[in-house]
Amino acid sequence: MKKVGLVMGSISDLGAVQPAIDLLKELEIPFEAHVYSAHRSPAEAAAFAKGARENGFGVLIAAAGKAAHLAGALAAQTTLPVIGIPVKSSTLDGLDALLSTVQMPSGLPVATVAIDGSYNAAMLAAQIISLSDAQLADKLDKQRASMHDSVLEKDAELQKKLQ
Repeated sequence: MKKVGLVMGSISDLGAVQPAIDLLKELEIPFEAHVYSAHRSPAEAAAFAKGARENGFGVLIAAAGKAAHLAGALAAQTTLPVIGIPVKSSTLDGLDALLSTVQMPSGLPVATVAIDGSYNAAMLAAQIISLSDAQLADKLDKQRASMHDSVLEKDAELQKKLQ
């Protein structure tokens, strides 16, 4: 199974990224997490992205706030899919990070999830990896069925309360 590379621009992003880490562990997807800044440690960030395919990664996730250039900096160095997580870390409530992550030039796409949307970033990474891993695809199908059943259970509980 391909690994997921999870890169944070700052250790302060760990809280926002924890749901992604938890989901990757739950799905038993191998991953590495690193702190590399697009601005303060650009050589290390670039080297990680450049070597990602050869090092067994299938998807990169980049979490950053404020200028949030990290996802784009990684995407510029690899043709692997890159998923950006804009992190709420400034007075603009993450809107600055969202715009910095989603506004990429033609030819260098970054899939972008919601502000602090690390769970969905990990889910998207899992779906990408499941294209070549039938066991993971089966886990995702079962998880989706469980979500479905949970919603119907909540509806049944609501109907009982309303009677």
